[in-house]
Amino acid sequence: MSHETHVLMDEIAIRRALTRIAHEILEKNKGIDNCVLVGIRTRGVHLAQRLAAKIAEIEGAPIPWGELDVTAYRDDRGDNAEAKENGNELLMNPADVSVHDKKVILFDDVLYTGRTIRAAMDALMHCGRPQMIQLAVLADRGHRELPIRPDYIGKNIPTSKSEEIVVALQETDGKDEVTINQNRGEQA
Repeated sequence: MSHETHVLMDEIAIRRALTRIAHEILEKNKGIDNCVLVGIRTRGVHLAQRLAAKIAEIEGAPIPWGELDVTAYRDDRGDNAEAKENGNELLMNPADVSVHDKKVILFDDVLYTGRTIRAAMDALMHCGRPQMIQLAVLADRGHRELPIRPDYIGKNIPTSKSEEIVVALQETDGKDEVTINQNRGEQA
């Protein structure tokens, strides 16, 4: 079996996608009043930080943002109940970012089955009751298992199940790019 990797988005394309998403968020919400950005760990947090900086640049005012760890809310992990009971999950950081009665814009790097987003919505409800939840993703690769649809998309990338979308960001990986890895020799 061989692996092929193709770059789908470089640093410039990612920057342009984030700028477009920032403008779309501002247009849809008529500004940033009552809005909070929440990045899903790990790369969603970096994207939310970048988006917050871009929105502040455009609007001339900061937008609150936080990060969300959804590990304890995943339905594909066996230790969820124990983690919740022991209070071992980190929900919002910083803790003073309130989602109660706010328009929350969740940000993740790749949307695939929708299970991470479902876990994020459960975790958000644990933190407070948002007025509304919107979803922004850098890459939407399809193959949804749950009825979840993003409001803001950097790039639609139709894939087969044997392909993998990899997001690399400067903060964690030393470069900005989105690649598709094609595994030759596997059944699609």
